[in-house]
Amino acid sequence: MNKSLIGANLRRIREAQGLSQSEVADRSGISRLAYRNIETGSSTPKVSTLQNIVAGMGIKLQDLFVPLRTLKNVRFRALKKMNSRENILCEVARWLDDFNQLEDLLKQNKPYCLANLPGQLSKRKGLSKAKRAAELARQELKLGEKEPIRDISGLLESCGIKVYPLTLASDGFFGLSVSEKDGGPAVVVNVWDRISVERWIFSAAHELGHLLLHINTYDVDKVVEDSDEEKEANFFASYFLMPEKVFESEWEDTYGLYFLDRVFKVKRIFQVSYKTVLYRLAEKYGSVVWGKFQAAYKLRYRKTLNFTDEPEALSPEEFGHVPEILRAREPDSLSPSSFMEDRLSKLVREAIEKDKITLSRGAEILRLDLESMRERIALWD
Repeated sequence: MNKSLIGANLRRIREAQGLSQSEVADRSGISRLAYRNIETGSSTPKVSTLQNIVAGMGIKLQDLFVPLRTLKNVRFRALKKMNSRENILCEVARWLDDFNQLEDLLKQNKPYCLANLPGQLSKRKGLSKAKRAAELARQELKLGEKEPIRDISGLLESCGIKVYPLTLASDGFFGLSVSEKDGGPAVVVNVWDRISVERWIFSAAHELGHLLLHINTYDVDKVVEDSDEEKEANFFASYFLMPEKVFESEWEDTYGLYFLDRVFKVKRIFQVSYKTVLYRLAEKYGSVVWGKFQAAYKLRYRKTLNFTDEPEALSPEEFGHVPEILRAREPDSLSPSSFMEDRLSKLVREAIEKDKITLSRGAEILRLDLESMRERIALWD
């Protein structure tokens, strides 16, 4: 029994759950001292004791024996300190290892088609570099000059970037990215219910911007956001999702509509937040567009739109049977089907059908229980 591995996993999971050693000990029916000795690796626990601990923490016994791989070439910055940071990095490492193992097993490794772009951009700086990166990326991905991006997950996966929709109850973490050196390139997006689908899409494009613009700054030890780099990644995402010429064309086509409706229509075309549209308009017309939008919104809906909120949540019918209060508030919001990873699921299905992996291994890779995996297989067509 690897005492240090068990202890490291216990500490990681406990901190991610926001629990103290005393709280875990109470839930497990053991003393705090006994628990502390297990977590620090000072004592060898009985299997029955470990079973009580995992039951108290709501996890599986096998979670304590998962080897920890440390990601180093990762960009993981958050708006505030996170106790779950180490846990997220371990989960992403496990996901990447599973993904790469499946690709090797099925001989379906997909080359990263944007690998040469950072070199082409090396002589440029600032926002002009970000804008040029968006143009080159769209060209490399064979997107038409006026073609909106309808499925960013599928688009990224088609060019060799792995996409992981991760659910984390945090409004300070939107996503991260991993370089090729650590098993990527990969983009992880927080798809928590209280973050809008539009933000999921923008976060994916934002992380792609970092992969192309700031790959030399990928370092797991850097936790504080660089404001200039964040602005460049945001600028990239805006022009990647809304190319300049087609945005101007679509905006002019809505000339006869009310300003509020113009913003909503354009945002639906490009699958972005209304804020992304307003930021673009502000580049041309100045900050007056924000006040104009707020005034128009208040006139129509008889309430003020807080800048930090995403208004008008989707109904449960549109977004699944979940209480409306839990959903992100975004005018004319998108469905979560607008952001769905499918390549890993496809690889798992193919590996199971070819008897390359077991049903239980497929469930483990997709982070499903066995019953849910059987239900999924029954619905395959």
